[in-house]
Amino acid sequence: MAEMDTSSKDSGKKGTGVKKGKKLSTRVDLTPMVDLGFLLVTFFVFTTTMSESKAMNMNEPKDDPGKEIKVKNSGAMTILLGKENQVYYYYGQLDPEKLSEQFKSTNFKDIRELIVEKKKETPIDDLMYIIKSDKNSTFKNAIDILDEMSICAVPPGHYAEVEITPSEADMIHQTEIANGIN
Repeated sequence: MAEMDTSSKDSGKKGTGVKKGKKLSTRVDLTPMVDLGFLLVTFFVFTTTMSESKAMNMNEPKDDPGKEIKVKNSGAMTILLGKENQVYYYYGQLDPEKLSEQFKSTNFKDIRELIVEKKKETPIDDLMYIIKSDKNSTFKNAIDILDEMSICAVPPGHYAEVEITPSEADMIHQTEIANGIN
């Protein structure tokens, strides 16, 4: 600490009779402050709750073959996931005579518009999206199509993941060969 001499006999001049103040060390030991900082960091790390993982709610049907849900052809849209982010779709049931007209190809950019369009033109009680993944499609594609259902506000119970039939897998394979997708 510094001292200050306030005696009135000194006129501000430094002479031989004036005592100089003793200079003390101004060094501050910060070791306790560092310890306190680490204690606070440790406290907050142990007491903070990490973000919880969030999962999408999905209604999964029970494996009861006697209770199959009947879907109207006018309200059904089947979405097939292929390799290299290709999406194939058709409305209702496939008719072998009109196969080239019904079975169409798109990508993940355009599938949202098709989902919304189908949702607008179909009564909600008749609406059903059937999602099928080919063996060459990726898990990311399956998650992306479920995200699209959530983004388009399709109510749970109006979409379902179903096993792909061999004829649909064959159509996907033939379409990919025709389009040069290996």
